[in-house]
Amino acid sequence: MATFSSVTGQHVLQAIAEYDQRGGDAFLDVYGFGPTPGYALVHEGRTYDARALLAVAHRFATGRLATPEEFQSGGMDGVVTILRRRGFMVTEPAVALREAPGRASHTRTATPRATRTTRTTRSTAEVPPPICPTCSMTLPATGICDDCG
Repeated sequence: MATFSSVTGQHVLQAIAEYDQRGGDAFLDVYGFGPTPGYALVHEGRTYDARALLAVAHRFATGRLATPEEFQSGGMDGVVTILRRRGFMVTEPAVALREAPGRASHTRTATPRATRTTRTTRSTAEVPPPICPTCSMTLPATGICDDCG
């Protein structure tokens, strides 16, 4: 099971550069991923397959590619959360709103969180503790989640 705590925004940018160099279809084919409809990372006006980018960013961070099967347990919600925490905008497909029985349902487009456009330097006191991207628990000083490994 892949943990993504070591993936930084720089690793994601490296994956984006490779995606641009190879082209979308070739990038997905090389790494064994199919397209993930509705979930796209948006960077500088271009869209990228969010799941495949995160897997390749994991390879840049750890030397090991996260496989498509490793995303089954966390699903796309985990991918979206991780990429947004790294400062990227990720779109999601329309979500059906639950209505009371007997009423018609409507759909809406999930609004992505705002992206950071500038980076600011934080003092040590302002830095939040590291969080495990898999289970959202605070990581110990070792940086390795006690629950997820």
